[in-house]
Amino acid sequence: MGPNWLEVILRSIITLIVLFFLTKMLGRKQISQLSLFEYIIGIVVGGIAAEISTGVGQNFLNGMYSLLIWALIPVLLTYLSLKSKKVRDFLDGAPVVVIKDGKIQEDSLTKEKHTVDDLASLLRKKNAFNIADVEFAVLEPSGELNVLLKKEKQPITPKDIQLQVAPEKEPKTVISEGMILDEALGFTGYNRSWLKAELEKLNVALDNVFLGQVDAYGKLTVDIYDDKIQLPKSQERTLLLATLKKCQADLELFTLATESKSASEMYQNNAQRLEMMVEKLKPYLKE
Repeated sequence: MGPNWLEVILRSIITLIVLFFLTKMLGRKQISQLSLFEYIIGIVVGGIAAEISTGVGQNFLNGMYSLLIWALIPVLLTYLSLKSKKVRDFLDGAPVVVIKDGKIQEDSLTKEKHTVDDLASLLRKKNAFNIADVEFAVLEPSGELNVLLKKEKQPITPKDIQLQVAPEKEPKTVISEGMILDEALGFTGYNRSWLKAELEKLNVALDNVFLGQVDAYGKLTVDIYDDKIQLPKSQERTLLLATLKKCQADLELFTLATESKSASEMYQNNAQRLEMMVEKLKPYLKE
């Protein structure tokens, strides 16, 4: 006689609830990154849970005891790993250097059972298509490859060319599906009147806005339901930058046009001060 369907349903629900709390207890690492041992634990726990749910003829409590023991094992091992590096290296493994000083470590590749083709594939995932461009590469216990490119192959950063850039902050979503989110809008320092004025500049109705965000510089960006409508691009900061540059040019022109030495020096000094101000503000005024 087959198992009673009602008992199977009840067992499944109870098992699901128990598994949920056990997973919460084990922590997020169990989900995001499984070690070899944790992978084995997951398979066994899944098998036990399935047997508990459908094995009506067997003792239900014995299955729960077994499930609890298998779930507590990784908790104990995690505790031991925190206390001992040797235990941690044994369970999780240690990082392995596969490229050092631009040279492939063949012994390390063989030990990890990786071929040159495997290494090339992992490098391509890191946008390193030429092995000669790589200075250092380490294979993590998770199987992920982390790569350090040679200095001359690394992308140029603003710091490398001594370029001042504006700090970035996360944009705030102030409109969602045609509704204004007052709490998020309050964090930006603006109010509904400002938001509606910005929407009028874009000639967009609030009901037609699917998503609206305000960045750290007070610029409103919207995505509307009707994708056929082309929204005008904001030119306020660009125009302000152009105006400041024109003022600087005018002061330099006045320097050449005046016959007064004191006036010429005044114009020149202010032109230089304005030039320094423009350079500082340029990262903030670019659209």
